[in-house]
Amino acid sequence: MAWMFLVVAGLFEMFGVLMINKWHKDRSLLSFIYLVLSFSASFLGLAYAMKTLPMGTSYAIWTGIGVCGGAILGMFFYNEPKELKRIIFISLILIATIGLKLIS
Repeated sequence: MAWMFLVVAGLFEMFGVLMINKWHKDRSLLSFIYLVLSFSASFLGLAYAMKTLPMGTSYAIWTGIGVCGGAILGMFFYNEPKELKRIIFISLILIATIGLKLIS
């Protein structure tokens, strides 16, 4: 159950990063509310997961999901570079995150 909360917290982290970018572009109240709610849900999910899982593993996986997801979403939605080097390094972060899950 803790792993599920950790993954969902990482997904909220990704959404929060998208909302930061959206808020900077349009400064709407709705974007700001989504930003606050998504990061709040993300931190609550991380806190819940850390009741069971080790802190280092939880934080590394949570940030790994956020980093990889944010970079990938930036490529798809905000026309950020899709260079092979960038994709390789994002893949390395993802592989390390999966490795942490496998050994924990």
